[in-house]
Amino acid sequence: QVQLVESGGGLVQPGGSLTLSCAASGRIFNINNMAWYRQAPGEQRELVATITKEGSTNYADSVKGRFTISRDGGKNTLYLQMNGLKPEDTAVYYCNADIFSVAPFARKEYWGQGTQVTVSS
Repeated sequence: QVQLVESGGGLVQPGGSLTLSCAASGRIFNINNMAWYRQAPGEQRELVATITKEGSTNYADSVKGRFTISRDGGKNTLYLQMNGLKPEDTAVYYCNADIFSVAPFARKEYWGQGTQVTVSS
């Protein structure tokens, strides 16, 4: 059984910083693309940033220059460094990963449970 577990959310003042982590565990053979999504109350889930296995990244226009996505392949962990946080960044942040698992061998998209980020003074 493969699991994604996020951590690092919390309450921060405008202009502050947070770093989110997402640890993948279980019978993992290989992890391909990984991503962060977010969902604000009453809104649809939106893509924040993506990173390929080779390390290529893409960002939503709303977070470019403020957020940095990275991954540690050896630890099967995804990160999101968030700087210059704004109230409109308030949302539940979800980790997403395209994973090949073993026993049984299968490829599937996995989601974490989400971590709340609140930006408020």
